Amino acid sequence: MKRILITGGTGFVGSFLTDHLTSLGNEVYILTRKDKQSQKKNVNFVQWMSINEPDLPPIDAVVNLAGESINGRWTDDKKQSILNSRLKVTEELLKLVEKMPQKPSVWVNASAIGYYGTSETEVFTERSSRHGTDFLAEVVRAWETKASEAESLGIRTVFTRFGLVLGKDGGVLSQLSLPYRFFIGGTVGSGDQWVSWVHLKDVAELITEAIENEQYSGPVNVTSPHPVTMKEFGQVIGDVMHRPHWLPAPSIAFKIMFGEMSMLILKGQQVLPEKAQNLGYNFSYPHLKGALHDLLQ
Repeated sequence: MKRILITGGTGFVGSFLTDHLTSLGNEVYILTRKDKQSQKKNVNFVQWMSINEPDLPPIDAVVNLAGESINGRWTDDKKQSILNSRLKVTEELLKLVEKMPQKPSVWVNASAIGYYGTSETEVFTERSSRHGTDFLAEVVRAWETKASEAESLGIRTVFTRFGLVLGKDGGVLSQLSLPYRFFIGGTVGSGDQWVSWVHLKDVAELITEAIENEQYSGPVNVTSPHPVTMKEFGQVIGDVMHRPHWLPAPSIAFKIMFGEMSMLILKGQQVLPEKAQNLGYNFSYPHLKGALHDLLQ
C-alpha cells in the first residue's frame, strides 16, 4: 500500500484515478481548499492553502493534476487564469513537499501533448526536440518547468503528457459524439488533422505505472499507440453508434463558436507513446474502435 497525495482529485481524470488507486489498495489524500468529508474507503480530503500546514502522514507519491479547465473561449483573462492556476498550485505543492521530513519518492505531473505544437506530417515521441510556440505549448512548457523543481528535492519527476482523453462522464467525447445521436455527424474541419487519443482507463494505469516503476522519469506520452485522423475518428463514432457519418462540420463554424480554442479540434499532432511501450506497458485500449465500444455502448 502507498499513500498518494493528489491535487485535482475530484476532476474528470482525478476522480477516475482515485477510484483506480484505491481499488489497488492504496490510500489517497486529495488536497482541497474546502473542508470536505469523504464517503469512500481509503479516500481522505485534506484542506490546504487556507491553513498553515495540512495534517498529512508520510506520503509516498504526489500526483499534480490541478489547473483551470481549458474549455471555453480563450479571452486574455481566461488565458492568464489557465496558466496562473497551474503555476500557483504547483508552487504551493512544492512548498508543502519541501516541508515534509520524509520526501515522496515520485512526483507525477499532468501535462499535455500540446507541448509539441501542431502538425499534419510530423510524428512526435518523447525524444522529439521540437516544441510548439502556440498558447497551449507555452502553458505546458511553463508548467513542466515549474514542476521540475521537484527534482532538486531529490524526487523522481514524471511529466505525463496527455492526449485527447476519452471517458464516459465528462471530457470531449460527449461533445464529439452528440451530433451522431441526432444523425447529423460528420467530419470536423478538414478531417486530415491527427487525433492522438487515449482511453481514461489507460490514463489511470499509466499514472500508476509511473508511480510504481522507477524507470519512468521525464516526459511520458499518455496516448494510444494508434492515433487516427479526425475523419477516421468520426467514422468510427458513427460505426460504433450505428449512425451515419455524412454532414461535414466546417472549420469556420468552430472558429466562430470557440475562437482560438477551436485549435484543439481543428489542429492536431501525431504523438506516439514510445517510452511507455519501451518499458513494457500494454494498453487496455490500443485501438479506437475498442475504446469507443466500451465508452459509447
